[in-house]
Amino acid sequence: MGRRLEARRIDNDAVRRGRTPGGATLGESTMHEASALDPGRCIDWSRTSRDYAAHRPGPPERLYAMLASLEVGLPGQRLLDLGTGTGLLALEFARRGLAVCGTDIAAGQIASAREAARSESLEVDFRVAPAEACPFAEASFDVVTASQCWMYFDAARTVAEVRRVLAPGGVLVTTHFSWLPRADAVASASEALVLAHNPDWRGAHWSGTVPGVPAWSPGLAEVQAMFWFDVRVPFSHIDWRGRMRACRGIGATLDADAVAAFDAEHAALLARIAPDPFEVLHRVDAHLLRPL
Repeated sequence: MGRRLEARRIDNDAVRRGRTPGGATLGESTMHEASALDPGRCIDWSRTSRDYAAHRPGPPERLYAMLASLEVGLPGQRLLDLGTGTGLLALEFARRGLAVCGTDIAAGQIASAREAARSESLEVDFRVAPAEACPFAEASFDVVTASQCWMYFDAARTVAEVRRVLAPGGVLVTTHFSWLPRADAVASASEALVLAHNPDWRGAHWSGTVPGVPAWSPGLAEVQAMFWFDVRVPFSHIDWRGRMRACRGIGATLDADAVAAFDAEHAALLARIAPDPFEVLHRVDAHLLRPL
């Protein structure tokens, strides 16, 4: 069972009213409005929480082992997972004996995360809150993580909050777990179908390049360590269909009829091009950073 976090909390009502602990106005909503990510589209992860929880796999064991070798994710540490989604990272760290909290702006995702924690009798404090206004007091955590979500945040405001809630010597970890469309034929074909149904999606054709220093970080945070590795992830046709429905360009953006139309075509595509089960090549990366 995960340890209960013994940390001071700030007034949640203040956060809901649109104020950070320092009093700054919070310009956030419960969804990501149309932006440079996918122009003209609103992204609401609550729409796809069920598929996300059922079919989106968490990072492999090797990620946690490599973080532990860098003294991150050790039993007894206090950890905050930003953009936690359905709690994949948060729940795994709780299983490993950390005191864990998780935040996300999507209420549907947080509901799924709480249900998963209850099903395993894990004590994880999940809150609906943006990364730019964490509902926790200063120096509450030893580690802050952000998995597959940093691109949604206002980097400067989020780093300021991370700096505030981290204890002295604390670390920020950003990590990703992404398929490699330029090296994996099934991933490439599935991406092409997503684009056919949602040409505004900008998540396709990732090169696989992992920079040593994230583009957002100069002047905000200093890289202490980084690593990446590749892994083949097994999927059944049913699970890969669910995984693709749970991607930003489909389930978090399109309406139910459009998602169903995509899924029917995707099922037919997989029947033509992939055995059942099969594997999809993914790349895992992580950066350990010290906020400046």
